Amino acid sequence: MEHRGLDAYGYFEREGSLGQVQDGFKAVVAATRERIAEAYGRRLHSAYLYGSVPRGTARPGRSGLDLLIALHHEPAHEDRDTAEVLARGLDEDFAEIDGVGLLLYGKDTLLSEQERFDLGWFLACLCTPLLGADLAEHLPRYRPDSLLARETNGDLADVLPTWRARAQAASAPDEYRKLSRDFARRLVRTGFTLVMPRWGGWTSDLAESAEVFGTYYPERAAQMRAAAAVALDPVADPAVLRGYIQDLGPWLADEYTARHGRKTRR
Repeated sequence: MEHRGLDAYGYFEREGSLGQVQDGFKAVVAATRERIAEAYGRRLHSAYLYGSVPRGTARPGRSGLDLLIALHHEPAHEDRDTAEVLARGLDEDFAEIDGVGLLLYGKDTLLSEQERFDLGWFLACLCTPLLGADLAEHLPRYRPDSLLARETNGDLADVLPTWRARAQAASAPDEYRKLSRDFARRLVRTGFTLVMPRWGGWTSDLAESAEVFGTYYPERAAQMRAAAAVALDPVADPAVLRGYIQDLGPWLADEYTARHGRKTRR
């Protein structure tokens, strides 16, 4: 029987671990641990890795380093400034990574009922503990159901106007490449979670996500495969962005709402 990221009882297995970090990324992970502890001190509750680095699939010089930091209190301006300095320093000092994505929250938000099936699920299932006590111990186990689909990616319709504004404001090739990667990743992940309850499992692999989606929506399969390719190798083509915000994105948002409903407004 195909594994599909679930245990024998149908619950998500936590993906990634420090043991899966490739040798080429161990130095940056060690430095990240030290710098987070130094930057936040006693304000820090815990820190986590997510994405390709803890999954062991990162590509040297092409993959980003993704971090989630939980503070004892809700982040203040000073905390966010610290996060920006931390992320910029890691990106500048380690050629192995291409950018640093850093999410910063107070632990009460991460454990809140409102975020139970969004940030809570994300931390418990997709994040690898790096520092501090693991907040996942205070969260439930999760299944790939329609509620989870709605609360994770059921806000694409709300995101599209922002995408249009960002695309209109872009002009340089580097800006187009960044937007194409960001938009494509979100579309592929949304496409996958649209069909996740029917497929009955989980994958973070973008190419596999596109293939799974395509089995349920063959008429859109080629578009989603192309988006998965752009997510891994972004392009500086404004036409690609237009296709996302004028065609694939609106269709996906409508289909998602029809099947799972709109995400609870935060």
